[in-house]
Amino acid sequence: MQVCNQQEVVTCKHKNQLKCKLSSMASPLTSSSSSSLPLKFAFILSFSLTTSSSTCKFNSNKASASARDILTLLATPQQASSVDPQVASQLKSSFKFLVPFNPNDLGIRFPRRTLNSKPSYDYVYHENELVWSPPAPVLEIARLAFDSGRDPASIQRLLDPTIIYVPDVEGSNKSRCGLTRTPYGRRFINEELNSYMEFLFKLIADRGPKVGLNVSLNRFDFFHGHLFIAADGRVGNYRFHAKEYPAYDEEVFPYNMGYCQKGSNVTYDDSMNLRNILWLAPLPSSSTSDWSAPGVLVVLDAHPRGIIFRDIIPEYVNYARTIYEEYFGETVVDVNYLNVGAAEPDYQIFIC
Repeated sequence: MQVCNQQEVVTCKHKNQLKCKLSSMASPLTSSSSSSLPLKFAFILSFSLTTSSSTCKFNSNKASASARDILTLLATPQQASSVDPQVASQLKSSFKFLVPFNPNDLGIRFPRRTLNSKPSYDYVYHENELVWSPPAPVLEIARLAFDSGRDPASIQRLLDPTIIYVPDVEGSNKSRCGLTRTPYGRRFINEELNSYMEFLFKLIADRGPKVGLNVSLNRFDFFHGHLFIAADGRVGNYRFHAKEYPAYDEEVFPYNMGYCQKGSNVTYDDSMNLRNILWLAPLPSSSTSDWSAPGVLVVLDAHPRGIIFRDIIPEYVNYARTIYEEYFGETVVDVNYLNVGAAEPDYQIFIC
């Protein structure tokens, strides 16, 4: 331990320790096991190399926020009241809702109509309802995961065993870019679940500009999310990532992220603060067959002066503003929405 001033205590890491850490890492650009450099690895490498001989991280006595606090604030009013008031206030100021949030409004009809039903009223409100109270198959997996005691296999068993190989995605093969965790994917047996995943991607792209998030559905920007089950059993906690491969720029983004970055036109700017989007399925009641909280769709603002940047985003990826899905719960599957069309766009779901 080293004292940086009379009031704050710091933990310091020395340059030679970082060199030892880096020497054990294989270069992803020369490895045969990976065709691209994911954000997590890229920023461990980049920030370690630019760290000075003695880096100090300050600790304070202030209450700190966690990913679990985010989920708690988006649950029932009773659960939300358990979060430290100061933390709650700062986190709430970081929420940019794509669908209005009202945890007290449980007059929503469950189950909701199907995606194919045509609204006889305001279409925007119809889309809101599809988030607050999704179609029956979505509610079924939410209840299934809750009742199974957070077992990922309870959802994985709903996948069709048929393997679908991922074809070329907007020239990815030419760039030797592998976008998905595996070279193949699957889909849910129930087609309405696949359609609901597509609905969420399109809704985020459509409503994002209203909160300052401009995304494109392409392989450099917005194409995947992570389905996980939270500690309280809430499912559908589908953390989307936008701005996946920003273009290399010596001034604003001097980081080489591998083959998948090649050809990117995604600009690194303040919109990176908004790249983490969270969808929550309705929260099942633990005592009845009813529902305790409606579904949620929210952008998490991780600007450098905010509590999410300070407390939840790891230092080694703070330039990328990445919040990892394991902070929220146990990962079930990755869901990719890829344009596999040639002459005309053809977006398809691949679950890995």
